[in-house]
Amino acid sequence: MPELPQPRVRVGAVDVWSVRESGVADHVAAAWRRAEGGAIVTANVDIVRAATRRPELAALIAESELVVADGMPVVWAGRLAGVPVPERVTGSSLVFTLAGAAAREGRSVYLLGGEPGVPEKAAEVLAGRYPGLRVAGTDSPPFGFDADPGATAATVARVVRAEPDLVLVGLGFPKQERLIRLLRAELPRAWFLGCGAGIPMAAGEFKRASGVVQKMGAEWLHRLALEPRRLAKRYLRDDLPFAFRLLGGALRTRLRRTTAGTAGDQTTAGARIGE
Repeated sequence: MPELPQPRVRVGAVDVWSVRESGVADHVAAAWRRAEGGAIVTANVDIVRAATRRPELAALIAESELVVADGMPVVWAGRLAGVPVPERVTGSSLVFTLAGAAAREGRSVYLLGGEPGVPEKAAEVLAGRYPGLRVAGTDSPPFGFDADPGATAATVARVVRAEPDLVLVGLGFPKQERLIRLLRAELPRAWFLGCGAGIPMAAGEFKRASGVVQKMGAEWLHRLALEPRRLAKRYLRDDLPFAFRLLGGALRTRLRRTTAGTAGDQTTAGARIGE
């Protein structure tokens, strides 16, 4: 599949593309016309941290065609390293953007993840917003299904029978990426988005922070306020210190490159930071 012409930067153990959200939609639409599929990872600080510590997760992410910066610290790290990452591209936003692209292209969508009734509600919201969008199906796999080979196979089989063009998988990292790996083998012409909490957000289960808060890189505080018990440990103990290390590593990379007087080829490898 032709690569996007944008540069990319290695943040931790993850190669992040410098691309706008609209560019992702354009790329997916063009791939559909060529009957080519692919997968998208929305790399936030938590995902970058996990991949940097566990090589098998970095390898799992590397299987995807597109890895976008879902998190302002990831955007800032790329910019500090000298790669112009233009904006944050979140899974919750891509749910809508890609559904809109699917509607324009006459494609179908399948929503996988969330509590019972939630993907159905999200599907109604998307179909109402984008006339012509075909909903191929929805599913709410029970907790722990991924540990049961039979339940996993049944989940995969339901998606395959629906033959969707776009599959939104909201199960959290790395569960959703592992399931996407299985689905891609059966549906090579479909596109897959690991969207985390994007499905319940689309369903209106909880709201995102305001645009100003998002641009400030403080949406994590909004999420923390909504789900303190679930997110406090992850955000405060694990992700926040790692984010500072990412930014520090990016700045050191920039200074080394400036001192050496060579910027490198940003269109291929980019800068390696935060490891």
